[in-house]
Amino acid sequence: MKELPIIETKRIAVKLKPSAEKMVRRGHPWVFQDSITKQSTAAEAGDLAIIYDSKKNSFLACGFFDPQSPIRIKLIQYKKQALINKEWFEAKIDEAKKIRTKLLETATNSYRLIFGENDSFPGFIADVYDHVLVVKLYSHIWFPYLKEIVPYLIKTSGCKTVVLRLSRLLQGNNTSFGHYDGEVLYGTLESEVVIFKEHGVLFSANVIKGHKTGYFLDHRYNRKKVGTYAKGKTVLDVFSYAGGFSVHALSGGAKEVTSLDISKHALEMAKENVALNAPKGKHITMVSDAFEGLQRLISQKKTFDIVVIDPPSFAKSAAEINKAKHSYSRLAKLGAQLVAKNGILVLASCSSRIIAEDFFEITEEAILQMNDRFELLEKTYHDIDHPVTFAEGAYLKCAYYRLVY
Repeated sequence: MKELPIIETKRIAVKLKPSAEKMVRRGHPWVFQDSITKQSTAAEAGDLAIIYDSKKNSFLACGFFDPQSPIRIKLIQYKKQALINKEWFEAKIDEAKKIRTKLLETATNSYRLIFGENDSFPGFIADVYDHVLVVKLYSHIWFPYLKEIVPYLIKTSGCKTVVLRLSRLLQGNNTSFGHYDGEVLYGTLESEVVIFKEHGVLFSANVIKGHKTGYFLDHRYNRKKVGTYAKGKTVLDVFSYAGGFSVHALSGGAKEVTSLDISKHALEMAKENVALNAPKGKHITMVSDAFEGLQRLISQKKTFDIVVIDPPSFAKSAAEINKAKHSYSRLAKLGAQLVAKNGILVLASCSSRIIAEDFFEITEEAILQMNDRFELLEKTYHDIDHPVTFAEGAYLKCAYYRLVY
């Protein structure tokens, strides 16, 4: 294993405004900069901030200090004091692995082992692709602790290789202690493209250049679900990216699948993923903006037995919420016009700022505006390896509608 540097950290004492204290008592993992009323000393990234009750001076919680983020303290331990050391990290990793047990009993060797705040590792992601573990950091707070954490992640996952990915904020930053995006921390990476298995279906992830850690694991359940509906059907996969829904549909026996995405490169990856599974059905790719492509298909009077629309996040800030809601409504209306009689429309959102209730209300109203009656088949949320422990940690929602004319 690559020799990781020893980075010294210190402890600081912190007190908060009453409103922030209330949130901490509820177990919320974020303390914002303007919530801090007292701080014992200046702190660096990764220093342990211990929060004390402003009146009783008793322990409330502790977490890591992040001077480069408006979320100034990212909390990891509540109510009961604990020594934050190697053994503490190991216990949390064990807890995370246990949650994923049922998933690992399936024909799947790709999963999220650590899901940030939801597994007590704020700003820290660890994804497994077969024998390769990809650690992605979104905060500088973790550099001092990699030396203690990475060896146990290797032991727990059984992986032979560890790749470090850094968020854009961390890349090229002089506080990254010489680490860089795509760095191999352990083992040998024979190829940056790793083949992995998801419910028996093969996919590839580029663990060096791919988005996030190389692939999007969160829609695993929904991809499989679409595959179970697909036998003998025609399917349209909108915002298909590397063809997750398309590949499962073809593996499930779809007779024809159209993958639509604005990125030609993404569609080439989709073709490669389809080829890994050698399905019998026909695979068509369509390079287009989603809204324009859907309108074109409508004008051509095309219909499909299953239409899947899974866009990227439309609301990355509060200012984008209303526009995002409008976009979801537009997509639902366009998609509904392309579903064949008694066909299925699958609509998904990964925008955390659009809560599930609002998303479902928007899409259902849009479907009804197209004079379609629908039967709700299922609503889904996060898969087992993406647990949610606080409201802002929930982002994924998906609904299956059978359209009845």
